[in-house]
Amino acid sequence: MSAHPLPLSAHPPGTTAALSDAEARLPDHVDLDKQALDRELDQLTERLDELQRRLHAEGARALLVVLQGRDASGKDGTMRKVFGPLDQLGVVATSFKAPTGEELRHDFLWRIHRAVPGRGAIGVFNRSHYEDVLVVRVRGLAPESVWRPRYEQINLFERILVENGTVVLKFLLHISRAEQRERLLARLSDPEKYWKFNANDLVERELWDQYTEAYGEALARTSTEAAPWYVVPADSKRVRDVLVARTVVETLERMDPRWPGPPPELEALRAALRR
Repeated sequence: MSAHPLPLSAHPPGTTAALSDAEARLPDHVDLDKQALDRELDQLTERLDELQRRLHAEGARALLVVLQGRDASGKDGTMRKVFGPLDQLGVVATSFKAPTGEELRHDFLWRIHRAVPGRGAIGVFNRSHYEDVLVVRVRGLAPESVWRPRYEQINLFERILVENGTVVLKFLLHISRAEQRERLLARLSDPEKYWKFNANDLVERELWDQYTEAYGEALARTSTEAAPWYVVPADSKRVRDVLVARTVVETLERMDPRWPGPPPELEALRAALRR
């Protein structure tokens, strides 16, 4: 039985999410069983490893997992806990920073398309093309006439991926303002975490409401049947990891990758090895 009773459903297309602090936390009636969550995550990553190896061997389709979220929402932690235990032969992780000069000389999807996983692989994006309708919008890095058409461009891009055999899952790791504050303070209290603190995080934090509005519209405009968004309550790291892992496993089980059958010359090969 699942350790976390709350289901994670795809965000309904065309619906603007409130993204309140309450939605980032567990409801009061939910009793958090940390040991049960740890056991479930172990079971999920074991199953995910098996499915990933089958996907890699099959070599016909790919899975793209997009992780978005505010600073300190746990994108790095999710990558480590959910995808870290897997066979790295079939997992490609990409972290998107501010675009380079070369990347800026191309359309905004150029660097993204180059990082899309090939057939047989799971690709994990730490941030993604959605930065171009989030930070670009909130920080005024481009006029609205530039970033607003990108919603439809993103939908078309993701539809191309899906129609060519890449399943797309998108997770918004939703953290409350209070929990973000605690995690940022923790980075300033632990010598091993000093390096993770960026003074720019404080600037972004002052724009909390603007980012809430931007995330809300992105979910409404780009959660589609082909490439759904999932809003993950991320104040609890354990719950966050279990919900992401569970959704990825359920998706791969629906994909049902198969081990390739024997080569047609199987008996001849066996005979040759007996000599």
